[in-house]
Amino acid sequence: GLPECPAVMAWQEVSLFAVHQVAERVEALGQFVMKTRRTLKGHGNKVLCMDWCKDKRRIVSSSQDGKVIVWDSFTTNKEHAVTMPCTWVMACAYAPSGCAIACGGLDNKCSVYPLTFDKNENMAAKKKSVAMHTNYLSACSFTNSDMQILTASGDGTCALWDVESGQLLQSFHGHGADVLCLDLAPSETGNTFVSGGCDKKAMVWDMRSGQCIQSFETHDSDINSVRYYPSGDAFASGSDDATCRLYDLRADREVAIYSKESIIFGASSVDFSLSGRLLFAGYNDYTINVWDVLKGSRVSILFGHENRVSTLRVSPDGTAFCSGSWDHTLRIWA
Repeated sequence: GLPECPAVMAWQEVSLFAVHQVAERVEALGQFVMKTRRTLKGHGNKVLCMDWCKDKRRIVSSSQDGKVIVWDSFTTNKEHAVTMPCTWVMACAYAPSGCAIACGGLDNKCSVYPLTFDKNENMAAKKKSVAMHTNYLSACSFTNSDMQILTASGDGTCALWDVESGQLLQSFHGHGADVLCLDLAPSETGNTFVSGGCDKKAMVWDMRSGQCIQSFETHDSDINSVRYYPSGDAFASGSDDATCRLYDLRADREVAIYSKESIIFGASSVDFSLSGRLLFAGYNDYTINVWDVLKGSRVSILFGHENRVSTLRVSPDGTAFCSGSWDHTLRIWA
């Protein structure tokens, strides 16, 4: 029960103002305490990406040394591990069913591995190469089923693939440089996704037509991360320009900037709390900043990682979030 309803209603009525102006009537958030509850150790190099399983318990993570690990976040046990043929595995994703993972990086591919409970099984033998780009894979995500996967690449494109056949279903051209991140719209029906990249642009795409339907260019540097607001009516971005921003899709404009003069390092990864009231952002100065989305103010700063925070995701039930870092570890915060 965060006190967000009046402001969200107000925001919907008056999208012409900055969010923090509309939110003046909203109660401030109370005392905010989050601590590291678990540390996941096992990667031999920089952790680059992670994703939660829909079961709210398992996590997949990938690192610079080519390792992809499936963890039980409750016990910190490693359930599966596979070593990719390439280094810099920049992208990994859990399938909606929980029965497969996808990953890729400097191999320019997205590979899908089925997960089984047979401990003796050779995972690598069951590997399926799904996507082929002409440059590194920067991000991947399953759509609402295990049968399709969306990828982003350093070749400047995003693409939608059929997992079974490896066939290219749709490609998305429009970015002027490397695409670094993507996020699927939360609604089951909304066939849209948002991408961000080195051209400082965030672009919203129609998955069926392959057309860019909205584009936002207010950042001063690379966009490293994009994430939809839980309602699907807005999205946040994190950039090397040391700011995070909020874009309202219906108003077709930027409505908030999350920044402080003291924050001079880039934001690598952003995600919303389940209610949408908080924005968690990982930074290259080893910190995680927690922003009040409506007030525009920083609620908390979380210390713990010993190198830059590269990836961050809120768990599907909203009770915790996980961060991954160049310090070779992942941390579960709650």
